[in-house]
Amino acid sequence: MLQPEQILEQRYQLKQKLSQAPGRQTWLAEDISLQPTELVVIKLLAFGAGTTQWEDLKLFEREAQVLRQLNHPQIPKYRESFSIAEPQHWFGLVQDYIPGQSLKQLLDQGKHFTERQVLQIAVNLLHLLIYLHELSPPVLHRDIKPSNLIWGKDNFIYLVDFGAVQNRAAREGATFTVVGTYGYAPLEQFGGRAVPASDLYGLGATLIHLLTGVCPAELPQKDLRIQFADRVSLSPSFVRWIEKLVEPDVTKRFQTARQALEALRSPTAELSKANQKALTAGEAQSLKRTLAEKELRSLQPPLDTRLEVYQTPDELTIKIPGSSSWELLLLLPPLGIVLVALGQVLPFPSALTVDLGMLVLFLGIAGSVVSLTYWKFLPTIVHFDRQQFSISKQLFGRKVSLVSGSTTTIQEITSTQKTFHSGSNAQAEWIVMLSDPSGAEFFGRGLSQEECGWLVEVIQQWLD
Repeated sequence: MLQPEQILEQRYQLKQKLSQAPGRQTWLAEDISLQPTELVVIKLLAFGAGTTQWEDLKLFEREAQVLRQLNHPQIPKYRESFSIAEPQHWFGLVQDYIPGQSLKQLLDQGKHFTERQVLQIAVNLLHLLIYLHELSPPVLHRDIKPSNLIWGKDNFIYLVDFGAVQNRAAREGATFTVVGTYGYAPLEQFGGRAVPASDLYGLGATLIHLLTGVCPAELPQKDLRIQFADRVSLSPSFVRWIEKLVEPDVTKRFQTARQALEALRSPTAELSKANQKALTAGEAQSLKRTLAEKELRSLQPPLDTRLEVYQTPDELTIKIPGSSSWELLLLLPPLGIVLVALGQVLPFPSALTVDLGMLVLFLGIAGSVVSLTYWKFLPTIVHFDRQQFSISKQLFGRKVSLVSGSTTTIQEITSTQKTFHSGSNAQAEWIVMLSDPSGAEFFGRGLSQEECGWLVEVIQQWLD
């Protein structure tokens, strides 16, 4: 019996059991052979436990073999595999630990996923599936579901648990092991005929779960099609796109992750037009550039952020909304003070006889208080192109420039804490700092540490 603090292979100290099933355990462990130590995840299969069959061992060995060959930043890195003969024969598989929560955990906590978040997750996973499916031979995960998707603290989505992985085509007449999870696996997979489109079905069913909060197996069906559209409020095109992911007939589904991604970006109309006529070299280059500008970033933003990021190969625009409208109530105290003071000097109806200079003075004070307080509610726009960057406020649809500089001379982009003083009060806030030879500019007051860190990643990747 494995216990916390037990050391395996003279290097992995078990810390916490993450999951358990008959003949299987998953542990969070610490690699004490490294300095500093690092957290890892160890999957263990007990062989000869009565519940474990040869097929289980074959799948376990296949998982280790496939993970050893994969190299993608959103798949936890394979470290090693081992076996332990005493007191029970265990086979172990070690991977990097990803801090975060599974999408299933977030759903269980009552998390509501917006259309924008689900769209970002879809794009993120399609990029990952393109990598897996275009390997030679293709790698099929065959068990895509919320519990196997980790929303990391670094705001990436990670795909875990390759225990059902397939890395070779099914052969006619060959025996097969039924794998997958009911509600997320398509019919052809239960018949041992998984193809890349089978993973797309799992993706579509997962997106439906995120949008409805209901497991797909518990939703009504009509002609084997999951009925979910009446439970969500989405753009019709996004609904149709998801419906095509979960088509029961595999031939009517998107056949590849790349095809599904292109449909999500909606360049198909342009491509069909291009196929109807011969393009000149200039037209082809223009079309290629148009499609490139529709590239969607796979890096996930922090949950529930109100930040908006728009980018093309030549421009990057970040929109930081102002403070919440509820905070407009903060305007009431300063306005009240000004109005009371004004009332003391200008008692009605003798206001008409008061010195006009005093009236102008108090109106100026009132205007200053309101404008200074209101300024924080205006959106901040940070814009980069290949030559210059600018930081501005958006007032009545127009940009009020604050600072600008040269993009080419930016030396460093960091997220840091800065102390701001207001009278006798001092408060530390996270900001994004841009440094160049002439000094440093910053933006992002009021954002969280995670949001500032994400913006640093976005800007740095775009500049690179």
